[in-house]
Amino acid sequence: MNVRQDHLTDWLTQARFGMFVHWGLYSLTGGTWKGADTPWVAEWVMRKHKVPVREYEALAGRFNPVKFDARKWAEAAVDAGMKYLVVTSKHHDGFALFHSRASGFNIVDATPFKRDPLAELAEACRDVGLKLGFYYSQDQDWHEPGGSGNNWDFPEKTPEAFAAYLESKVKPQLRELLTNYGDVALIWFDTPYTIKPEQSQELKAFVHSLQPRCLVSGRVGNGAGDYGSLGDNQLPDYPLEGPWEGLGTMNESWGYKPSDTHYRSADELLNTLCGLVSKNANYLLNVGPTGEGNFPPEAVSRLRRIGRWMRVNGEAIYGAGPTPTPTCFRPLWGFTTTKKEAVYLSVFKTFGDKLELYGLRNAVRRATVLGHDGLELSVRQEHRPEMDYHKLVVCLPPWARTPYVIKLETDGPVSANAKSYASADF
Repeated sequence: MNVRQDHLTDWLTQARFGMFVHWGLYSLTGGTWKGADTPWVAEWVMRKHKVPVREYEALAGRFNPVKFDARKWAEAAVDAGMKYLVVTSKHHDGFALFHSRASGFNIVDATPFKRDPLAELAEACRDVGLKLGFYYSQDQDWHEPGGSGNNWDFPEKTPEAFAAYLESKVKPQLRELLTNYGDVALIWFDTPYTIKPEQSQELKAFVHSLQPRCLVSGRVGNGAGDYGSLGDNQLPDYPLEGPWEGLGTMNESWGYKPSDTHYRSADELLNTLCGLVSKNANYLLNVGPTGEGNFPPEAVSRLRRIGRWMRVNGEAIYGAGPTPTPTCFRPLWGFTTTKKEAVYLSVFKTFGDKLELYGLRNAVRRATVLGHDGLELSVRQEHRPEMDYHKLVVCLPPWARTPYVIKLETDGPVSANAKSYASADF
């Protein structure tokens, strides 16, 4: 992965937590088409049911999200402890969620709504101090003959047609996004199925020519991204090199799907957040608003719970580095993150009244629970320098409700035996 590791990606690794928003014409369907369910993800309704372009276009005449409130969206992200927001400017169905001169298939020209929600979001995000990024499907476009993905309306696919599509739609719309909405933090590309290496590099250069500080996601394809992008709902086994981002859903679908009630709990989502940061990756957590523009109540309740936790424990997340012992077996109790002279233990499960951590060479000067700074925890350490063996035992507070974070203040920059593990205790 050709990732940028300079100051331009610093804000990304400081932020660590962002909101993904999947919203578009597909949100009207709720994941069904003519009474048939769309397996798994609602935003793929057009492709899963092979809906003809002209038939799908008719949805635009009914798309009037009068309950959309950009300020509420931005404030919900900030209240949840998120530092940036990425919204689908154009998903695979080809519909632009902004006023595009390059294609009439857009929210202003083709719907009764007649407003540009991205312009309203750009203003709202600036007002609340939230960075804004745009998802843009550069490869799949089921509305265009040259885009990939639609083989029922457009069975004949050629490299020449795809190249023409990049020039006639993708680049003009990227120019609009990068010149009409102020500072854009990142362009989040997706599904690079057919794009060639030189085309990925060309899109990256095009984005940077318009906004040099705008980051290009790893899914531009062919290793050309400014930062790496994990698979959907993926948690890596070991810490990653350079800036990376993980992404995930609250239930299973990215787009609004009321029949998908398998929501992960707030604690499970926090577990994923801490797990990703411990592996040196951000967490971009998705919300799929309704066709009217509201966040589902299940999402709202989880965002609020996460926000309460982050207000107490965000120190272990924002700007934090990965676990100091990457080759260890993951502790059963949770995850570790680090800063210069501190180790943070995000505790999700307890086994008795003690917690064990292996490999930390530093002496621990002080151990506290975040949010309870005046109350120190008892610790015991064992060091065998000749074997580079180190064991730390922390006495757990009986009153603390998981998940919580223990902060270990060390006697210098964090140092650890990356290969230490519990079975070395003999």
